[in-house]
Order: sequence, then C-alpha cells, then structure tokens
Amino acid sequence: MKSDKPESGLDRRSLLKSAVAASVGLAGVENATAAPVDTDSAIPVPSSQSPRQTTVREKVKITRLETFLVKPRWLFLKIHTDAGVVGLGEPVTEGRARTCAEAIREIEPYLVGKDPRDVIHHWQAIYRHAFYRGGPILTSALSGIDQALWDIKGKLLGVPVYELLGGPTRQRIRVYAHAGTPELVREKRAQGFTAFKTGPARLNNRYARIVENKAWIDNAVAKFAELRSIVGKEGDIGIDFHGAVPPATARILMKELEQFHPFFYEEVINCQDVNLMAELAKTTHIPIATGERIYTKWGFREILEKGAATILQPDLCHAGGISEVKIIAGMAEAYYASIAPHNPLGPISLAAGLQIAASIPNFLCQEQVSLGEGYIKKPFTVRDGYIDLPTGPGLGIELDEEAMKDKIGHDWRNPETYDPDDGSVTDW
Repeated sequence: MKSDKPESGLDRRSLLKSAVAASVGLAGVENATAAPVDTDSAIPVPSSQSPRQTTVREKVKITRLETFLVKPRWLFLKIHTDAGVVGLGEPVTEGRARTCAEAIREIEPYLVGKDPRDVIHHWQAIYRHAFYRGGPILTSALSGIDQALWDIKGKLLGVPVYELLGGPTRQRIRVYAHAGTPELVREKRAQGFTAFKTGPARLNNRYARIVENKAWIDNAVAKFAELRSIVGKEGDIGIDFHGAVPPATARILMKELEQFHPFFYEEVINCQDVNLMAELAKTTHIPIATGERIYTKWGFREILEKGAATILQPDLCHAGGISEVKIIAGMAEAYYASIAPHNPLGPISLAAGLQIAASIPNFLCQEQVSLGEGYIKKPFTVRDGYIDLPTGPGLGIELDEEAMKDKIGHDWRNPETYDPDDGSVTDW
C-alpha cells in the first residue's frame, strides 16, 4: 500500500518512463518490431529511448469471455487475451445474475479477436449497436466488460487505471460502511471506518406506508439518533430511504431527521420522479444523493439539470463502467456536484470505484460491503476512514482462486416484501 506522502516528481517520471517501456514490451509479449503489425489499428507509442523514435503497439487479441457466479450474489467476469493477460469485471444486476451472464455471452462474438485496448471504441459499439439501448441488464453487462478492458490495458502498460485517466487527484480514498445497529457501528468503527450508512428503522417489521403514523416516524427518528450519538460529531452517517418511502412520508421523515445532520439523504423517493425529487431537495439543507438505478450520462443529465441531487451515486457495475462514470463525474463537476460511487457488490466493483475516486476532483466517499477478504489475494485495508491509493497495475487486484472455491455458485433473489397487516406489495 502507498503511504500518505505524495510521490516526488522524480518518482513519478520514473514510473511513467517504465510504463512507456512496458507498453512496447507488453509485459512479457515479444518485441513489437519482431511481430506483424495491423496497420489499420496501429497507434504510435513514444519510445523510451528517444523522443524522436516511434513504434507501434503490438497486436493483442481477446480470445474469450468467462463468467462465474460468486456468493453471496455476485457475477465475476474474466476477459482472456492471447497475451496471457486477463481482465476482471463485475457485470451484474442484483437478482438477475444469470440474465447478465447471458448478455455477456451475446456480446462475446463482437469482442473475440479484437484488441482489448480500444476501450472507448468497444463501449460505443456495444452500446450503440444494440438498437434498444441501455437498461439495467445491457448496461450492467457493458459495465463489467468496460472494467475488464481497463484492467487489461493497465496491466499491459504496467500502471494503475487512474494513471491512464490523468493521474491521481488524491493519495487516499475515504470509504463508508453499512451499519444499521449500534453493535455494527461500534464494530465498523473498531475496523477503522469513520463514515456509515443506515436505513429508516422499521416498526413491527413494517416498511413505510403512503402516509405513516407518528409511532412509525418517532421510532425511525429515535433509532437514527442513537446511531448518530455513537458515530459522534466528527463522524458521518447517511440514511438511505432506498426509494421505498412514499413521498408524503418521506417529506415528514426528512424534516424530523434534519436535527441530527445526516451525511446525506439517499433515494428519498423512487428515482423515476426526478421533478418530485428536485422539489424535495429544495425543502432541506441536507444533501440529496441518488444514482444507483440511473444508467449512463443521459440518465444523470436530468438529475443535474433539475437540481434533484448534489451527490451522484453512479454504480460502476450498472451505470456504464469506468469509462462512463468518468464522464458523469465531469458533468457533475460543472454543476458543483460530487461523486460517491454506489457499491453493495464485490471487490472487483470496489477496485473499479477506487480507480475512479483516485482520478476525479469531485469525489466524496466510496461505498463498500466487502474489502475482499476471501476473494482477492491482498484485501483492502481501512485506516482512519481511508483506503490508501492502490498502486498495482490495472484495477490493482488478483483473485484468490483457492479461497474462492467454496464461494462459487448462488441463487440469490431479490426480497419479496408485503405489508404484514393487509398483504399488499411493498418496496424494499
């Protein structure tokens, strides 16, 4: 792990010089001058020996795409190349993992035989050649592919992805933990977290109704107040309405919780009604966060234009991957909005989020539920609320295949929730 002390200019120059050299050698692939060149896709790369010398990048091809279900509810992707370099991605829609895996198989014929380093070109082709564009399944499949292509590109060049996106904007990355009970908050604090997120507490195991009674509101407020007291004034705790609280109840709950200065209100109502979310945002001084169910730059444009949120939460596994979230971050910066990547998924998703966090100026905090223990060889560690800037090539992680043997396969389904009094369907 990298220390908090910034690198010297000399160290940075040495790193970039090594990266250029690696791009010529392709991390162990034979020298470019000894191999046939595909002139249609050849791009000049500066030589590390002389600024006047140029060469062309050696041809690399994608050979196959491999997906596998991973407990508790994830889908991992490997993109294999003839250079022996494998890219990792996480192309999943929660509860529809097998559907996403089938979408990957449908996209595979396009990618096989192509150069994995043409990341943006492939993004455009996969997205635009689908006449019915976007949506949670196709964009999630594209997101995982995009992550894996960036991972390959970084590995071939021997640098982290954030170096390919302009270099680091920070030396460590703040993360937050899910903690809905006093015991969990204390446990996560002991692990080094200083930021947390919870949801509105249910009364008698009942989700919010269209118009809630005072007992339900009072219980939700009291439970949040208890968590806030444990977190303390120097810590942060947000509250996620999960788009499951009806507008009339959300308005009351937002007002009652303001006194405890939440980090943010997340998805105060269903994300489909941007106009109403913008209206609610104007009634509070607490930042509104949203984005986990918004896809691509086109979805986030309306959020920004209407002032519906000041914290955007694009999911690297749903919104379009690293390529698209980088663009969304730029759009948000123009509106003085920040980015807090959504991530209730696995360590590949976290690794991708850390690369984005390291490369943008308007990053706020990174969600996580797994630091990778039992999944990757070097799990991430939290110190004083932060993860140190990753330094490994690509996404900076390597799967621990041995530790994962007992985690392959799952049949996770979305919860099916009903009102305990009348049996009607409720959101979760």
